[in-house]
Amino acid sequence: MFKVKNDSKYHWTNHAIQKMVFYGLSPDRVKRAIRNPKRVEEGVAENTIAVMTPGPNIKKPSEIWTMYQTRGSKKIIISAWRYPGVSPVGKQIPIPADILEELKNEGVIS
Repeated sequence: MFKVKNDSKYHWTNHAIQKMVFYGLSPDRVKRAIRNPKRVEEGVAENTIAVMTPGPNIKKPSEIWTMYQTRGSKKIIISAWRYPGVSPVGKQIPIPADILEELKNEGVIS
């Protein structure tokens, strides 16, 4: 188990922390996706950005996605998830149904 701390650059929502635990993503892995994205898309929530970086396993491809919002110099990490396979480029970002439902319940998206 890892310890996630809010600092001057990053604020972690409870939803993001829960999803990181569920998908086995460390805070450093999520930060790396934000700093070095292979793809950047508009997030589903208002004023959000979704970034993707490929997963580490070549034989079983996956993508690590992070959705965040920028407020001043701080990044608010809203969600993070692992997408199995390779998502199509230029289409809506592939957010699992359970994450969409939780974001709706928390009032992040409508």
